[in-house]
Amino acid sequence: MLADFFETIQAWASGMGGVGLFVIALLDSSFLSFPQVNDLLIIVLSTKYPARMPYYASMTTVGSLIGCFMLYAVARRGGESLLRKRLKGRYVDRALDLYQRYGLLAVVVPALLPPPVPFKVFVLLAGAAAVAPWRFGLAVIIGRGIRYFGQGYLAVLYGEEAAVFMKAHGAVIGIGLAGLAVSAGVAVVMIRKRRAW
Repeated sequence: MLADFFETIQAWASGMGGVGLFVIALLDSSFLSFPQVNDLLIIVLSTKYPARMPYYASMTTVGSLIGCFMLYAVARRGGESLLRKRLKGRYVDRALDLYQRYGLLAVVVPALLPPPVPFKVFVLLAGAAAVAPWRFGLAVIIGRGIRYFGQGYLAVLYGEEAAVFMKAHGAVIGIGLAGLAVSAGVAVVMIRKRRAW
């Protein structure tokens, strides 16, 4: 029954093109969950209509951004108490401290990682830690933009084989990109510390 529902949603979104991608990304990034539907749809649609790939990737990124901001807003208004009920206090304290120090990087890295990484938890932590909205938004755009434009680009280059490639290597690519983001973040922090000295 649930599989039929997901297939119906996927067929609807595919028929709607960019608007469908926007809606699915918004819902997936906020209060519902459609694991890897966006990734698959970008590949399918970009394979069929390569010239529209930037439009598809942009609509998915913007939908994800708005959905993430919906969760972020909920967390800003009381997400910390919710997190403390679900997680041990010391983990919440460490996570909040990390987000307050490295807000941009702490959102970009999980945004690059593929499912089953629970990105919504990181969004809630960013809201609870009161990461500046512009930093949060920029981090989501960078992370999701790299992911969706990258998948669209692979679809334009390799067609339907891109879906097979992403299933086989998506996790490794996501971890590799996240590692690069961490390395870049560490480099920026080191440069700032040297300038401060």
